[in-house]
Amino acid sequence: MITLIIEDEKPAARLLQRKLEKLDVTVETMLHSVEESVEWFSNNQHPDLIFLDIQLSDGLSFEIFEKIDIKSAIIFTTAYDEYALKAFKLNSIDYLLKPIDEDDLEAAVTKFKSRIPKAPAENSNMQLDFEQIRQMLSNPFEKTYKKRFTVKIGQHLKVINIEEIECFFSENKGTYIHTFENRDYLIDSTLEILEQELDKKDFFRVSRKFIVPLKAIKEIQVYTNSRLKVILPSYKDDEVIVSREKVQDFKGWLG
Repeated sequence: MITLIIEDEKPAARLLQRKLEKLDVTVETMLHSVEESVEWFSNNQHPDLIFLDIQLSDGLSFEIFEKIDIKSAIIFTTAYDEYALKAFKLNSIDYLLKPIDEDDLEAAVTKFKSRIPKAPAENSNMQLDFEQIRQMLSNPFEKTYKKRFTVKIGQHLKVINIEEIECFFSENKGTYIHTFENRDYLIDSTLEILEQELDKKDFFRVSRKFIVPLKAIKEIQVYTNSRLKVILPSYKDDEVIVSREKVQDFKGWLG
């Protein structure tokens, strides 16, 4: 079985490769952009299976299929929310929600092996409506955003509405919600996933550690090395600094 990974970030691709190797799946090639992928497919035998990220460094991965006729089986690796995943299901596409769980990965590979016994090029069931999925992914009017989070407190569950959240932050490999009530709650997510789940007009990832909502910004101060410091109502555990490479976008987001 010839397997190809197309992932935006090289570390993510390498991590997926290691997980696949545990399942005796050999990855022969890893690509990281639309341009690189189009060139590769134009000059190489197409693989049996592709693990495909949605958002690549130079555009949506569906652009690859506009230029190259690919009949390989595809398992999406995506951080997009449920409406996109429903589209994948409608087109009989397997998907793995990031961060990728090893049990889910094994199940997806097993599903591929059981359903695609013949070479992909001979299988007429692999025709996919990429344009339909692209429209659902790129149309902001159809996009739905996270409205609430469920967190576990002891033996109880607590629902936190999006309006209650002062910021999201990462610490010691965990991701937390900090509320306007000055409480912290551990959630089963990452800031990368949250960036896809939150409405970008209301939330901005100011650094590798923080995502802040516009309504929670109490004050903005000029900081060292052309950076900015965000003052929040109750969060005081660490300085919320807008990283230098994000300052321009942050100012544009503020309007």
